[in-house]
Amino acid sequence: MKKILSTICLCILTLQMTSCKTEAKKEDQKETKTVKEEEKSSAAFSLKTAKNDINFTAYKTTEKVPVKGVFTKIEVLKGGEGNSVKEAMNGVEFKIPVSGIETKDNSRNYKIQKFFFGVMENTINLTGKLSLNDDTKGSAEFTMNGVTEKLPFEYTIEGNVFTMKTVMDIEKWNARNAVESLNVACKELHKGADGVSKTWSEVTINVVSTF
Repeated sequence: MKKILSTICLCILTLQMTSCKTEAKKEDQKETKTVKEEEKSSAAFSLKTAKNDINFTAYKTTEKVPVKGVFTKIEVLKGGEGNSVKEAMNGVEFKIPVSGIETKDNSRNYKIQKFFFGVMENTINLTGKLSLNDDTKGSAEFTMNGVTEKLPFEYTIEGNVFTMKTVMDIEKWNARNAVESLNVACKELHKGADGVSKTWSEVTINVVSTF
């Protein structure tokens, strides 16, 4: 009799525990679903889901030979959503990790990270905020080397594609020493026909965001 009662009690306890686990699992699933619904954007245009190509062209030698590359990562910190491409881009704040640089040359990637960005102050990331002043011009509050300066740019919007172009002078961000550091590391590679090793402080930037 005692064995029968013990068995019945064990069965009841097991059913209760199973029921509690099932309810807890349902609550967990409900909570996760809610979080996902909150994270999903209802905006017609979102920079987080757009295809972003951040291209740059640096220059070497006296003849100003172009060296092209891209930043493969970008993180939207604030904004970046709207009912139009212009609304989504205007006011967006972003972060670009310098570790995501790619020039199709591993040695060059390493040198740029170590001898250029590596000698700057607090430049693990490049950060900025875009402002569109009218239908063709804007500016970015761009932070690099612990310095924030306005970087004017021109832009176009064609369909769902936003394109911006600008030329950045590194010296405005007090980074002349970074340019010189990179030139020392790449001295022979940056020599032209005249035998002079030169790294330019100008960098052309071209960003294309396809929504």
